[in-house]
Amino acid sequence: MAFEDIFWGVLIALGAGALIGLQRQQSRDEEKGPGVGGVRTFPLIALAGALSALIAHTMGVWPMLGAMVIIGAFLAVSQYQEWSRSADPGITTQVAALITFLLGVLALEPGIPLPVGDRYLLIVASAGVVMALLSFKEPLHQAVARISDDDLYATAKFVVLAVVVLPLLPNRTYGPFNVVNPFHVALMVVLIAGISFLGYIAMRIAGPRHGLLATGMLGGLLSSTAVTVSLATKARESSAVVALAAVATLLASSTMFLRMLVVISVINPPLFPSLAWPLGIMALGGYGTALMLYLQSGQTLHEAPPLSYRNPLELGTALKFGLFYGVVIVVAKGAQLGLGDHGLYASSVLAGTTDVDAITLSVAQFHQEGLATRTAATAITVAAMTNTIAKAALAAWFGGWRLAAHVALGLGVALAGGALTLVFVA
Repeated sequence: MAFEDIFWGVLIALGAGALIGLQRQQSRDEEKGPGVGGVRTFPLIALAGALSALIAHTMGVWPMLGAMVIIGAFLAVSQYQEWSRSADPGITTQVAALITFLLGVLALEPGIPLPVGDRYLLIVASAGVVMALLSFKEPLHQAVARISDDDLYATAKFVVLAVVVLPLLPNRTYGPFNVVNPFHVALMVVLIAGISFLGYIAMRIAGPRHGLLATGMLGGLLSSTAVTVSLATKARESSAVVALAAVATLLASSTMFLRMLVVISVINPPLFPSLAWPLGIMALGGYGTALMLYLQSGQTLHEAPPLSYRNPLELGTALKFGLFYGVVIVVAKGAQLGLGDHGLYASSVLAGTTDVDAITLSVAQFHQEGLATRTAATAITVAAMTNTIAKAALAAWFGGWRLAAHVALGLGVALAGGALTLVFVA
């Protein structure tokens, strides 16, 4: 290796060790107790790894193995001392020290099949992740405490389904009109459930203390319909939260439009530009009206009511969506073949009354198979508009006329913006 490469490798190793050591030093100072090391020890551990890797250029792997054994012995002694002082010492610092050593090795190890720049980026990124994990100890523990056993079991079962069962499904079409592909259906279930799960976890972590507005923003990733029904019920029980319930409902509905754009960008990027305008304008209209209503209300944030929804990774929920998606794609294809574009629009209206994800995925697949871009964009936008009207009706039914008046204003602005954009933007 050239001296310049050696110099930069050592420097990167020291920097990675300093990042991790800085966090460990701060943690040790806050706990006011002994520890393995801090801002000096961890860079030295990284330097030991880098130098052992440099010597290995001429002596083989033995210097690295020897250095690892020696440092491992020091870590074992420190762990034994912590066990003697505490009933629950943990091994996080020792593991961080071992990772620091390996990052130092990575900086100068000759056998790693990575370009120098990519190797340095990997080292710095890894050190940053370790530093973040160490720093977020309390928030992570609190987040885990909010996850129930049922959530954990549901997630584990779904992971098995996605990793084990999904690859075994046949990747070919069956059924009426030859449009149902079991592998593709399962893949779409994984995609939608994954996005919904992000919203579900965010809602569980945030909790009710972040108020109605956070509930609206995060609930739109999970189920804007569930948010609408729950908040409408809350508004009927207490007129004091009508305005903020309307704001949160508008936020959830607006987030749904952005969620649809994310799904399209993943499964059919060429269709994204044609939907960015109508769905984007609808989202901006909803967000803008929500902001106006909030500023006019002059109220403080209220705690969010408990929302009634299930973990989207539960097998029952996922399988129901997969079945619904399969039915929608068959009906939409049959309507298109029998009635042309108008039949597709009619199926979009029908499906949009209950769910937008299934029809969005179906039309996106048809577009990949040759459906005109404008027809596909119109069908998906019509489904979004229909679903928006359905939520307005639910708000009126469960929340009363006062909530309906507030919600209708915002959703009406969103609908008008989407319709005008769809008409005038090709």
